[in-house]
Amino acid sequence: MGETRDINKLYQLWLKNAVDDIDLKKELLSMDEKEKEDAFYRDLEFGTGGLRGVIGAGTNRMNIYTVSKATQGFANYILKHCKEGKRSVAISRDSRIKGELFLNTAASIFAANGIKVYIYPYISPVPTLSFATRYLKCSAGVMITASHNPSKYNGYKVYGKDGCQLANDDADEVLSYIESLDIFKDIKKMPFDLGFKKGLIKYIEPEVLTAFIQEVKNQSLLGKSRIDKDVSIVYSPLNGTGLVPVKRCLNEMGFTNITIVKEQEFPNGYFPTCSYPNPEIKEAMALGMEYAKKCDADLLVATDPDCDRVGIAVKNSEGEFVLFSGNETGCLLLDYICSRRRALKIMPEDPIMVKTIVSTPLAKRIADSYKVKTIDVLTGFKYIGEQIRLLEKRKKQNSYIFGFEESYGYLSGTYVRDKDAVNATELIVEMFAYYKSKGISLIDKLNELYKKFGYTLNTLYSFEFEGKEGFSKMQSIMKTLREDISSFGDMEIKEKIDYMKKVNNLPKADVLKFVLSDDEYFIARPSGTEPKLKAYISVSAKNKEEAKIKEEKIHSLLTELFK
Repeated sequence: MGETRDINKLYQLWLKNAVDDIDLKKELLSMDEKEKEDAFYRDLEFGTGGLRGVIGAGTNRMNIYTVSKATQGFANYILKHCKEGKRSVAISRDSRIKGELFLNTAASIFAANGIKVYIYPYISPVPTLSFATRYLKCSAGVMITASHNPSKYNGYKVYGKDGCQLANDDADEVLSYIESLDIFKDIKKMPFDLGFKKGLIKYIEPEVLTAFIQEVKNQSLLGKSRIDKDVSIVYSPLNGTGLVPVKRCLNEMGFTNITIVKEQEFPNGYFPTCSYPNPEIKEAMALGMEYAKKCDADLLVATDPDCDRVGIAVKNSEGEFVLFSGNETGCLLLDYICSRRRALKIMPEDPIMVKTIVSTPLAKRIADSYKVKTIDVLTGFKYIGEQIRLLEKRKKQNSYIFGFEESYGYLSGTYVRDKDAVNATELIVEMFAYYKSKGISLIDKLNELYKKFGYTLNTLYSFEFEGKEGFSKMQSIMKTLREDISSFGDMEIKEKIDYMKKVNNLPKADVLKFVLSDDEYFIARPSGTEPKLKAYISVSAKNKEEAKIKEEKIHSLLTELFK
């Protein structure tokens, strides 16, 4: 595609027509040839999660024109599939740069197409958008967010009427509508203020957030257990959307001893204290850990900017704070949910746990011990939401008890269809306090799981490939892995699973799994939202030391291969 595009012609077209945002005009005029190529060599990809990219001028960037084109394409999809008079969209945004501009742009275009729009009057998390889409019986939802990406990114996530990100077939149909549009000529427009005057754009009422908080509280599994709710918690919303719903939910549940990380308390799309606001990485958690040490807190919790991921740290026996991986937190929550449901006698007859294929195999061993069925899905929480939808069609949604992905995303209820860090934070704090009341730390509990089910080490490495050249390099590496790798160092590849072919009835995906032994495998996949090639390593062993030796060998070989 990049080879056939006339980049200079596209550049001149934008120079002439991209006049509605002065920042874009300035950027276009300052571009050198390399910057022009990177900005125009392709259209920003619209996938099952919508758009995500660097903010700026060009077809390969997030700006009011790429947002407008995506919105008009999505509007055309809604016009086709929803009856007149019943067409509506819920829209929210997080604290990202240009977020308000992109939200207003999308709202005005939907309104111009006769589609009623409900918007949150303030920044609000992904799960509250998913909830509002369902609660208000909207035809669709849109979330303006780039999740945990650095500040130069923004994005546009699309949801169906069930509050789940669009299924693959639906996303493909929306893409076909988008691709048929001229980015400057085919967009219906209406001034944002006029949309309000005509009643086509309305604010979402506070009762919707209250209903969401109640649903989160309903996920509690304490029952009549008496616990000390005065546990000392340090919380960071990482300058994003989590502050209001997380703090409100915890307070209403009785957890009020909360210290907020001041530098990360309020919305700021530049994320001044951490360039990469992702609770998966140590740097994003560093300031919170300093606070936790100073406060002598019991627990550190941090949510990412759109509050759908959560990371935690707890004190070890030496008083030092230890970060938990997404897999470790997921396994702890799964075991807590299963044990409490059993104790409260509310375990469904045919319970189901859903996880992604890159999440730890330890989870299945825990689920098996409780006679809970495990369903493995492709990477992306939309596939977990899809499983809930399939259960709902069979009137079996109550069978779903938990879903998680290793990238710090969790959901224990069916009231939303995306990962929910408000829900996860409440459950984590509750679980921590419950075990503390019994003299058990989360580290103790995790070690107990390892002792019972075997030690499993799961790691993730991301290799960055920026720009057009990097995109080609990434494709080349996947081609080599797919076609030319028959052994891995001195290790035999026992099985190569290519998810571009039908595997266990899963949709096709650019994912490769290499099984090296009964206890070792690695998975390679290009990120769907970032210019990165991701490698997931899983090793099971007698103990941590033995697992680390095996893991380091695989990591070293992968690094050599990818570079």
